[in-house]
Amino acid sequence: MRVLSALDVHLLDMRARELSGWRRGLVEFWYFGIKNARACLFVGLFFIAMMAIPRAGIGGMPRYDVLLAVALLIQFWMVCSKLETMDELKAICLFHMVGFALEAFKVSGSIRSWSYPDFGYTKILDVPLFAGFMYAAVGSYVVQAWRLFDLRIRHHPPYWMAATVAILIYANFFTHHYIGDYRWYLAACALALYFRTSVVYRPLDRDRQMPLMLGFVLIGFFVWLAENVGTFWGVWRYPNQLGAWSLVHVSKWSSWSLMVIMTFTIVANLKHVKTRIHVADKGWHTGWRRGPTGSAG
Repeated sequence: MRVLSALDVHLLDMRARELSGWRRGLVEFWYFGIKNARACLFVGLFFIAMMAIPRAGIGGMPRYDVLLAVALLIQFWMVCSKLETMDELKAICLFHMVGFALEAFKVSGSIRSWSYPDFGYTKILDVPLFAGFMYAAVGSYVVQAWRLFDLRIRHHPPYWMAATVAILIYANFFTHHYIGDYRWYLAACALALYFRTSVVYRPLDRDRQMPLMLGFVLIGFFVWLAENVGTFWGVWRYPNQLGAWSLVHVSKWSSWSLMVIMTFTIVANLKHVKTRIHVADKGWHTGWRRGPTGSAG
């Protein structure tokens, strides 16, 4: 814990460095990677457990139940060690519930988009309870990255518009089985909504900027890679993977990118996060004021 605390202090030290040229680019890229890895703390620990726990389980305890216990312990540790606040924990619990509801629908007998083939005492509606933590892990990453990169959002759309798109994205995961898949229409709506939105972040000691939509797509890509790891180890399987493992279809990348938009919308409504978001309809100037503590002012 001391090592992690010392690392956080170092990563959050944004004093000016005497760097220039290629050295600055290299050092900033290094810190960008380290901060992303640190933001993936929950994800990393959970996936290590996923790969390390044998399919037969441990000590007579089924794998799915062990994974649930591990996820709960990680979450409890992060809250107790103040790596996450209670406000953030509430958001992550919401991610868990939203994810579990989607999982229960997708594995139901009439849909069967994927399945959890192994036995578990903590399976409800054929979904192991740990499954919701896979969605919560994405939320945990966004929460941690917000703090480590000192994220600020410019030209965020009005909250009601962002919430409406997020709800429609979530609904489409259910309704496309009955009335058609409108993900690309929703993606177009999201692109129009966030077209002017950019994220300001600090890999080291200077502000950098990128389009927010690019961030959604990149995070979606890495979640798709993680999904390939999960299916490779047989934690869950798609119908085409029941005989032998194959790569998760690339279309899932778009699905996860849309899910990230929904996740971001929830995180953006946390009290301490809202202070770092500029909503477009409230007026804006080109400069970004920073308070004495480094937060948006």
